[in-house]
Amino acid sequence: MKFIGFLLMFCCIMGEVKAQSDKPALMIVGKNDTIRVAVTSIDGELVPWVVCAPVRIVDTRIFASDADRDNYRRLRYNVMKVLPYARFAGQRYAKLQRDLALTGDKKKQKELIGTCETEIKTLFNKEIKNLTISQGEVLIKLIDRETGTTSYTMVKELKGGFKAFMFQSVASIFGHNLKETYDPEEQRDIEAILTQAGYNSTNF
Repeated sequence: MKFIGFLLMFCCIMGEVKAQSDKPALMIVGKNDTIRVAVTSIDGELVPWVVCAPVRIVDTRIFASDADRDNYRRLRYNVMKVLPYARFAGQRYAKLQRDLALTGDKKKQKELIGTCETEIKTLFNKEIKNLTISQGEVLIKLIDRETGTTSYTMVKELKGGFKAFMFQSVASIFGHNLKETYDPEEQRDIEAILTQAGYNSTNF
């Protein structure tokens, strides 16, 4: 009887071992195996999408003369000089537009415009007034690039047509045109400088 009991127990143990061995092995999942990705079907085969970091390809520019090289370097200096101001103008203008859209109170809107104007004047009195004519011209173009709106239109929207006319008149004395727009094709040198610097505006 003891032998039969031992035999039965042995058979049960072996049966459990066999049953366990018949189960598929647990899949070991790594941290990268839990990432869901989009796929594309190519000839019936699913190929995952792999998102790579942007790659900038910049060619070495060859200048026709030393004068052309000097002019380009001077332009690059001016662009990098005024770029922070243009970015500030773009960000501040976008914020003002959002704030104005959130209130229908004319008095509140006037206060928001006044605050924005004060900030711009403060920046102007501290730094922008010392810019050269060439730097001012580049700044006007970059403001249009940043905001999608000319400096003249911005002044007209915020302060009215008369103020815009006065600003335009004063600017023309210094050789500027507040109505000047930015065209990436026409301003290829400026666009190339911004691209090489790794800068992209949200508007382009």
